[in-house]
Amino acid sequence: MRNDITRTTLAVLFIGVLIIASLWILRPFLAPVIWATMVVVATWPLMLKVERALWRRRSLAVAVMTLAMLLVFVLPFWAAIGAIVDYSDRLADWGRNLKDFKIPPPPAIVEMIPLFGAKMAASWRDVAAMAPEEIAAKLGPYVGIIVRWIAAEAGTVGMLLMQFLLVVVIAAVMYSSGETAARGVRRFARRLAGQRGDDVAVLAAQAIRGVALGVVVTALVQSTLGGLGLLVAGVPFAGLLTAVMLMFCLAQVGPTLVLVPAVAWLYWSGDNVWGTVLLVWTLFVGTLDNFLRPYLIKMGADLPLLLIFAGVIGGLVSLGLVGIFVGPVVLAVAYTLVNAWVDDEPDGAPAEGARGRGDKAGKP
Repeated sequence: MRNDITRTTLAVLFIGVLIIASLWILRPFLAPVIWATMVVVATWPLMLKVERALWRRRSLAVAVMTLAMLLVFVLPFWAAIGAIVDYSDRLADWGRNLKDFKIPPPPAIVEMIPLFGAKMAASWRDVAAMAPEEIAAKLGPYVGIIVRWIAAEAGTVGMLLMQFLLVVVIAAVMYSSGETAARGVRRFARRLAGQRGDDVAVLAAQAIRGVALGVVVTALVQSTLGGLGLLVAGVPFAGLLTAVMLMFCLAQVGPTLVLVPAVAWLYWSGDNVWGTVLLVWTLFVGTLDNFLRPYLIKMGADLPLLLIFAGVIGGLVSLGLVGIFVGPVVLAVAYTLVNAWVDDEPDGAPAEGARGRGDKAGKP
């Protein structure tokens, strides 16, 4: 039978246009759907344990998991938005009153810090020697820039909060029918690439779970330990700072952006003992992720750590926060497919050992 090239071309073109149009229409929901998928896949074993504990009632388990997502994701952002609104005016007033601000000389303990203590103390003394008017002239414009940036980012954070609420709703729907969705994905993968496609789908789920275990659990541990240090050292607003620390850790920024200013505040207020204690605690908490995250990621997915790190960092730079999960999944699937292709010997080609023996046998 003669192939109808025109008909085949138009059919492929129509299917391509249909896929592009569907993605264009669903574009506002793509990011929440991806986020919800990552969260559900990562926490599915936990949801099954909750379901068994609640007399195997799926509705109760979905309600518990949804409430937990609200507490973990939405409430910290809500607290951050409230803090931005409450403290932006105070920050502006502080910027206007910088002329009355006097920086005390550095405590002696600062010079004892290894590597950079002497340089830090020298810079601190230079700033402390300035007149209040000179300090106000130098810092005033930066305070104004920070206030304007906070006002502009408040709307962005509000939109992000709405996105998280949408993620929670979509995740609740996925929790209620997770088995059906998983069967559909695996059937599509098998239809596309046979058993290897099914294996790749399972590997993608393992990669998601491993990254979630490494990134999310590490963020919870770091923010909890950092918040405990703030509370014991007597830093005000420790609860709010802990919530902000959790968001920074989830975004792979780390807790030091919150802990270092808290250490500086303790030294400035004259509490040198607790400032030194919190400084040592900051060094421990700030470097904890270098050891804890690789271990947890390796527990969830048996993949090279360099591949996971490249996926996390590259995904974060390319796709934003959701790229933390998407990047490692894409690299894990590509890595597995390339490995499978390399390991497959063409039909009729002898194995490497057989080729070596044949070469030796053919030699005179």
